[in-house]
Amino acid sequence: MSLRWPIPHRQRSWRTSDALLALPLALIAAIALVDALTPNGVPLGPLLIVAPAITASFAGTFLTGVIGAISVVALLVVNLTHPEHHLSGMYFDSQIISLLVVTVIVTLFRYLRERRGRELAQVRTVSEATQRALLRPLPRRIGPLWVASVYLAAEEQALIGGDLYAAVRTTDATRLIIGDVMGKGLTAVGDAALLLGAFREAGHRQSTLPGLVAYLDHSVRWNLAEPTEQEEAGESFITAAVIDIPDALPQLRMVTCGHPPPLLLRDRQVRTLHATCPAPPLGLGELTVPDYHVDTFTLLPGDLLLLHTDGVVEARNGSGAFYPLVERVAAWAQGNPPELVHHLSEDLLAHVGGRLADDAAMIAIQRTPSATAALGDAVAAAARGAVKTQRKALNHRSAGVAWWLHA
Repeated sequence: MSLRWPIPHRQRSWRTSDALLALPLALIAAIALVDALTPNGVPLGPLLIVAPAITASFAGTFLTGVIGAISVVALLVVNLTHPEHHLSGMYFDSQIISLLVVTVIVTLFRYLRERRGRELAQVRTVSEATQRALLRPLPRRIGPLWVASVYLAAEEQALIGGDLYAAVRTTDATRLIIGDVMGKGLTAVGDAALLLGAFREAGHRQSTLPGLVAYLDHSVRWNLAEPTEQEEAGESFITAAVIDIPDALPQLRMVTCGHPPPLLLRDRQVRTLHATCPAPPLGLGELTVPDYHVDTFTLLPGDLLLLHTDGVVEARNGSGAFYPLVERVAAWAQGNPPELVHHLSEDLLAHVGGRLADDAAMIAIQRTPSATAALGDAVAAAARGAVKTQRKALNHRSAGVAWWLHA
């Protein structure tokens, strides 16, 4: 996707430069005309030095050099047109030299600026590729679920930080994780990459949710045993919520490790899904014997489940008030996952004035209409299975009675 952006951008810049190019050309023509029509007075030739300086503010290296060359030619023409009121000799030579020096300097700085811009564009391209490899965008459809996600990085020009999320499919369910690494910078990104890799590798293999969370905690503790920065030893951890949503059951199972509770929107009512026995954050398992308790909640077709990091609820406005997430979700009432995350992200940025102090991530989940039929089919299949079992039992009993009567 990033490869498509530079071409339209250059086309727009070229058309803008064409329009603005009339400004230095008109300035050169006006100075030369006024100087030629003025029989006596102060020479205006030195003002031509402004033309290449103005051009460098909007045009490229080539056009800046061309305007500088035109300015030098215009200065020569002006001096040759009225030599009687222009000083000759060293003074005129100094004008030409000054104009040439300024043109070369401005053109050189414009070239360096363009080269730096190309380098920054390459770095951003690599950053986007890194983000897609590390924090892969969640698909809109995962099994019977309709999913939408958004990531808002606090660092300017950054695309990813210490927040994370991912999803994997098992044979009969969808597993999701959302987490927040303590700290910022490259160390937080590295810890997030480790946890995401462990989740994607083990999410579809671990049969139970507690077993998966225990594996993730072990992976984080193993990584934090030798941190990147020595002074951070023993100070890093990751809050996370790991959720399992079965395909054929209207419920969700959740293990919370010090992470903010998700919200459930149903019939215009918002319910906070608090964990009855939350575990410590990942990476702190060696300080205690964690009991990864699984909480089960009902998730009906049409319900909206919102997972989020603390960067959302801890975002402050200019007066220091926290973002009222529950109130804003309740005010939204109806909608689908893409509309919900889009509305909340815009509302969150408006609340903080366009700049977040911490990374923020949100995932909205809803069962698709086809999931309703799937759940109905599952219930019907279970009922048919029960009927078949009863019929087999009756047949066995009837056969036994017939054999006894025959005997």
